[in-house]
Amino acid sequence: MEIYVHIPFCAKKCEYCSFISFPSSDIQKNEYIGALLREAEIRKSFSDEPVKTAYIGGGTPSLLSPEQLRRLVNGLRELFPMDECTEFSIEANPGTITVPFIEALSDLGINRISYGMQAYQNHLLKTLGRIHDFSAVKESVQIARKYSVSNLNLDLIFGIPGQTISDWEETLDAALSLCPQHISAYGLIPEEDTPLWKRLQQGELTLPEPETEREMYDLAIRKLKKHGLEQYEISNFALPGHECCHNIGYWTQEQYIGLGLSASSMRITAKNERGLFCIRRTNPEAMDQYLKMVYNGQDFFTEEHVSPEDTRFETLMLSLRMNRGIRPERFMELHGISIDSCYEETLKKMVKDGLMQYSGGAWSLTRKGMDLQNSVLVEFMED
Repeated sequence: MEIYVHIPFCAKKCEYCSFISFPSSDIQKNEYIGALLREAEIRKSFSDEPVKTAYIGGGTPSLLSPEQLRRLVNGLRELFPMDECTEFSIEANPGTITVPFIEALSDLGINRISYGMQAYQNHLLKTLGRIHDFSAVKESVQIARKYSVSNLNLDLIFGIPGQTISDWEETLDAALSLCPQHISAYGLIPEEDTPLWKRLQQGELTLPEPETEREMYDLAIRKLKKHGLEQYEISNFALPGHECCHNIGYWTQEQYIGLGLSASSMRITAKNERGLFCIRRTNPEAMDQYLKMVYNGQDFFTEEHVSPEDTRFETLMLSLRMNRGIRPERFMELHGISIDSCYEETLKKMVKDGLMQYSGGAWSLTRKGMDLQNSVLVEFMED
């Protein structure tokens, strides 16, 4: 089982961000941590499986004080069996990191940090609405390593308005100079109604051409591989043994508990000859509704009962994000039915079109298939 905790607080919301985040006071943070622990207490009977990975995301978790972080993590450890938790990650924004905060991470057993570097150039960071520069990234990495939190990810974004291929290569080189164990390289997707989206709609900003964005992606694959970071998922690259286990858990449909605003949980309710049945529950986005849900038991969450047919498609969709793809025996183990009997004709068509391959005992996307992943999935949806 996995645990995700959402911290919705930010010093300043980024121009491209559509996640639930906002400024807060210490009083609000303390109240929210209390609510998180209350929700965790309610959900501790969700599963008797040991916690394999934990992830604190946001927002900006590094805006919590060391004392608030200690209260949260120690509270979670009291409620859940976490002796087998080998990967405990936290997101942090460069420029918000302090020595006491990193000391707290180290003491609490949080052994992986994901820093939102995004870009090297100040003008691109300004376009994104970020509040740091590269010197803050460098300092944050140095502080983490000084206190033995050495498993580091850097988030990078390509396809930013005004970004050139030269800019992107400079960003990759700057990130590699810090010797991270993991890099996530995401193509920018302007979410509707964000400030960045509105500026694009008004013609104030222009995205790079699709061909340029593809060249940026290809450059990342080549350059990161040259430095030992192998691509293991569409947007993720790691040194051997440093793949993000928490994300792999999502992609392989491990059960998970999501705590906090807008967080989702997934529980397997039955596994029999009819297939795999799941429930997905998502918390409310508004703080007042979240607090009423936690303290008064009001049903502000949304709940989806996922059918065996939809669960099979999700297995395929999530597995094809990863370079290793999906092994037929894993599909059979999960669903009690062969992948061929579900998707035989579409699989043949995808191979013929050069979008998928069967190699090393697994179905996976080709390089061309990765570029056209959405089109591939539409074919399977219609099967």
